[in-house]
Amino acid sequence: MTIWQCTMCSTTMEQEEAPEQCSSCGADNRVILDKETIPETLEAVRDRARKNLKGFCAAYPACDGNFDKICQKEAYGKPIGFGGAGAGFSFRANVMALEAVRFKLRVVGEHTEPDTSCTFLGTKLDFPVMAASTAGAERYNNAISEDDFCRAVIRGCKDAGTIGWRGDTFFYTPDDNPALRAMKKEGVPAVPIFKPRSQNVLKRLIHMAEELGAPAVGVDLDGCGSTIMARHNQPVFRKSVKDLKELVQATSLPFIAKGIMTVEDALSCAEAGVKVVSVSNHGGRVLDATPGAAEVLPDIAKQLKGQVIITADGGVRTGYDVLKMLALGADFVLLGRDVIRAAVGAGSLGVRIHMEHIQKILKKAMFMTGVSSIAEIDSSILC
Repeated sequence: MTIWQCTMCSTTMEQEEAPEQCSSCGADNRVILDKETIPETLEAVRDRARKNLKGFCAAYPACDGNFDKICQKEAYGKPIGFGGAGAGFSFRANVMALEAVRFKLRVVGEHTEPDTSCTFLGTKLDFPVMAASTAGAERYNNAISEDDFCRAVIRGCKDAGTIGWRGDTFFYTPDDNPALRAMKKEGVPAVPIFKPRSQNVLKRLIHMAEELGAPAVGVDLDGCGSTIMARHNQPVFRKSVKDLKELVQATSLPFIAKGIMTVEDALSCAEAGVKVVSVSNHGGRVLDATPGAAEVLPDIAKQLKGQVIITADGGVRTGYDVLKMLALGADFVLLGRDVIRAAVGAGSLGVRIHMEHIQKILKKAMFMTGVSSIAEIDSSILC
């Protein structure tokens, strides 16, 4: 007999053939593995993701969107998959902007163990990193169902001491929404971020999120340029300050505006009453030739730090990158592509392993730059 283990909830099942679904949590057989093959390290998780995502993503050591990467070779006339829009300049700009940031190595001072804990909108986190609002993972070789992907992110983040944000894509609807369904099944905090659909549809989705106990809701404003939504005739819209005010006033929850890349847009969001401004160029997937998120973050932070919560994503791959974003002005950092790979590689187990690795390296980076708490991080640790 073979012992099978669900990478979503760790339930084990003893039988000859692989179970069709988990007897405990209902996850399907794509996230149920022979216990002998359960990955225990991040390298093993990424190895499984590389096999499952063949043709879309090779889980390279450097996820930078260069022309030699399989994801970017799909850019011309094909769905962008894991890549960036156009020639991928925005994707690469995210990575290059972070590569250009340098730390001051500080080794003289009192010995302390860095404390990475923090609070996001009243929820205590073990470290200031959350999963970004990705969606559509089941369309990558059908390696994981969309419901299990959403559950893996939510549960894996919770197990690692943080929160998963959940996204929106062309096959999500108010009546059939994997993200909201996963939030209900898991029963733990998660932050739904919706595409900029019509105001009425958004209000309905926001109300559903409220009923599920979400700590916040938001709109992916740069999703107005989503190529996949356009390809499937799903209407998305630019939002005015008036539109944002209407959405902010339609909910009792803190409202998040994601996809902000200019001071002007950030100020408009603050004027509308937004509580969280999320600096992001959508992973370089909606407009080519933008700056990297880390390039524009300091100017936005200079204008709005302390008035709103600032999150940032784009090119973040390591705990060192997390510390760079925090030093440049972010209050919290989001991870996108790496979380997809982790979930595809080993369900919620993979997400937990990845997030715990990020926290470990962040803590090391803080130690080597002489920072003992998240509140102490600022640009003084940068060269």
